Parts: sequence; structure tokens; C-alpha cells
Amino acid sequence: MKHKNNQARVVIAGTQSGVGKTTAALGLLAALSGRMQVQPYKVGPDYIDTAYHTFITGRKSRNLDGWLLDEETVLYLFQKNMVGADIAVIEGVMGLFDGAEISSDKGSTAQIAKIIKAPVILVIDAAGMSVSAAAMVQGYQKFDGDLDVTGVIFNRVSGERHYLLLKEAVESYTGLKAFGYLPKDEKIELSSRHLGLLPSVEMPQLKEKIGRLAQMVEKTVEVDEIVNHAKAWNKSVPAFSSSSATDFSAMSAQGSEVDRQPAEIAVANDEAFNFYYWDNLDLLREAGVKPVFFSPLRDEALPEGVKGLWLGGGFPEVFARELAENTKMKQSIKAALAAGMPYHAECGGLMYLLEELEDFAGERFAMTGWLRGTCQMTQRLQRFGYALLELKDSCLWGKKGDAIKIHEFHHSKVSGEEERTVFKLSKLKNKEVERQWECGYIKGNGTAGYPHLHLYSNLSFAENFVVRVKSRNQQ
Repeated sequence: MKHKNNQARVVIAGTQSGVGKTTAALGLLAALSGRMQVQPYKVGPDYIDTAYHTFITGRKSRNLDGWLLDEETVLYLFQKNMVGADIAVIEGVMGLFDGAEISSDKGSTAQIAKIIKAPVILVIDAAGMSVSAAAMVQGYQKFDGDLDVTGVIFNRVSGERHYLLLKEAVESYTGLKAFGYLPKDEKIELSSRHLGLLPSVEMPQLKEKIGRLAQMVEKTVEVDEIVNHAKAWNKSVPAFSSSSATDFSAMSAQGSEVDRQPAEIAVANDEAFNFYYWDNLDLLREAGVKPVFFSPLRDEALPEGVKGLWLGGGFPEVFARELAENTKMKQSIKAALAAGMPYHAECGGLMYLLEELEDFAGERFAMTGWLRGTCQMTQRLQRFGYALLELKDSCLWGKKGDAIKIHEFHHSKVSGEEERTVFKLSKLKNKEVERQWECGYIKGNGTAGYPHLHLYSNLSFAENFVVRVKSRNQQ
């Protein structure tokens, strides 16, 4: 299978974190969505920004991660999710060149832009600058000769006169196109907390804020010019080969009659649990395992007939009281796991499976009690970044020694009494092991831990998980 396309696409990147990159990307998505079908993407392992993208466009935002995934897989997922879309808008991560390593561009926005051959529009915080903005832009423009930085959007601009100074300086000294600016406006600011932006499902008056942001962008950013620029971009997206990105749907057509039988898996999805790579869920669907969404906050039991359970990340600490009070759901989950249901719980899901959760105020709440121990929220990050996960024991993911790339990001720690840790994590620097630690638990027919898995990082993990779930058809 070969795919090649001249799809319209543009990367919105920042000079660094906090310059307004997300605001610019959300505003552009909102403005474009009134004109055409827009497919949003996010560079890196972010879940919160992607939820905003999805809210605005009505299409699931997808993660493009050059550390977790190889280049062929990035291309595959980019093109696979462009079906039916007119344009792709890719929001970057951190600063344009910031990634997992100093010695390479792995995990950076620049790496993804080069893989998909997309033009980059740079967002800079222009407060208090005029000609100096040109010097900054020129540095980013020339830093990597293989990268195409083609335009600029200015943020925190004091007004039209300030913008015209910035525009003249940048276009005169760099030759790049100034596509417009964003003025200061407190009414469009989005609230944040310990993991970044407040999730879209909790953001008050989100529709009104996005509407105001879209109006601002329509007024001060040359949206049509950005569309024309993206459509006229003359570098074709490279072809990918199916040898690197397997058509997983073929798996459901192989094996025994039992293997080919469809199965359903319960997937927690509400305000407390909503951190998922949607490509993971699509992958399971293609393999004959259908996700069925449920709410640990409001439902009283797992969906009828499901053969497995996935508890994703989220903010159980924010909804700890409501989760604790829903005793029927906790009993349903604990009984299903005790009966041998295959499961996986990551980060927030791990916290929910423990006996207790202690919130930031020090108040403790009873969780499901499937795993012995307490989860305590902390004021500082406990783990943040990429790592290589290796299985210490055989489990539903694979055999002892099998490995997959993962990401962690959490403000909590577990005081656990479970003895069987299942994951060995290695932090890599220049392909060398910098430090190692163990985490995660294996109990019953599944695992629970802080690492977030992207199943396209090792398709055998997905295959083994599917086989374990479908084996429940025989019981």
C-alpha cells in the first residue's frame, strides 16, 4: 500500500513555551472550521490541547510524536487521518526546536514539520519589540536548513501601529511573510492548573471564548492567505510503505474462528478520565475490539457484555469525592477484575484502582481497592518525559523483555503494598541509559502504571492485548 498526497498543511510553532502558540492555533482552527473540513494534530504526547482541537473542529485531533513513533508511522498516521479533510493544522510543542535530546531534533516540532514536509508559521511574543523581532525570527529561520520557516504571527501586540512596525522589520530583514497578529485580550484567556490548560470539558464558557477568539483572528490574521499558502505549498508529502505501518485490520481476518469474533472493551471517558491517544482506540477497532465508553463518575456498572477494560489518564484527584461516592461502579470494576477481565490502567486509571487517593488538600477518598496502596498528590512533578518501558514479567502486553516507548507526566506518587512491579523504565540520553526505575503493577489479568502507551510504538503490544481480550469470547 502506497500513499502520496499534496495535502494542504501548516505547522503553528512557537519560539518557546508560553508565547501564545496554542492561542494562535486554536484561533486559526476556529476561523478555518467555518470555511472547510480541518484536521487538527498536536506534536508530542499532549492530551489536553488535542481535546480543544476536537471541540473546535469536530474531528478527533491526533498526536504526531517523533520520539514515540518512527518516521514511517508518523507519515502513516498523518495521511490516514487526513481522509475527508481539506487542510491540516499541526500545533507544535514547546519551542520549535525543543525535543527529547540536545544532539538531535527527535520529539521536536521541527522534526515533525520535516517528516511531513510542512511549512512552519512561527508565533512570537512581540511585546516590547520592533526590529528585534526580525533578529529573533532570522535565527529560527536559519537554524536548520532542512526546515521551512515561511511566515510569522505576532502575539501580545499593542495595536495596529505596533504590528505594522513588526511586519516591516520582519519582512524587510528575513523575507518571510507576516500573516497577522493577536492583541492582548483577557477575555480569551484559558485557565490552567497543575498539568497545563484546564481540560476542555471543564472550561467555563468555552464556546463563547472560542467564538471571541475566532472573531479576533478573522480581524487581525490573514486567514485566507494562510489557506492559500498551505494549498500552494509545493512539497509533496512523502510516500510511506505498509511494511512500517501495518494495516492492523488484517489481523481480525486471520487466526481461528474465535479470534475473528468481535469483542467490546469498556473505556472510561468522562471529566475524570479522558486522556487517550485516539489512534490507539482506532487500532483496537481495526483489530475487532470495539471501545464502549462509560463514566466512572455517573454510571453504576460496566457496560454489559464487555470483555476488557481500559482506564485512561485524567484528573481523578479533581473528582475524587464523586468517584468515591459511586460505590456501585467501584464494586462492578473490582468484581470484573477479580473474575479475570483483561484490563489496563494508566496514570489516572492507576490512581483509581488503588485503595485511597489523597488530594492536594490532604483529604483521603476511597477508590476501588483493586490494588493495595495510596496515591498522594504532590506540588511538584514526580515524572516528566519519555522513557523506554521493558516488561519485567510476561503479561497481557507480551513476554518478559518486550519493550515499548512511553511518556510520563504526573504530580502524584504511590505508596503501594503490591509486590509485583511489572515495568522497568529507562531514561535514555544519546541512546545511552541515563537512569532506571521500576513501576506499575501486574495483578489478575492486567496491568496498571503511570506510563502512557502509544500502541503504534510496538504493534505486538496491541496484538497481544487484542488476543487476550478476544480469548474471553471462549468463556
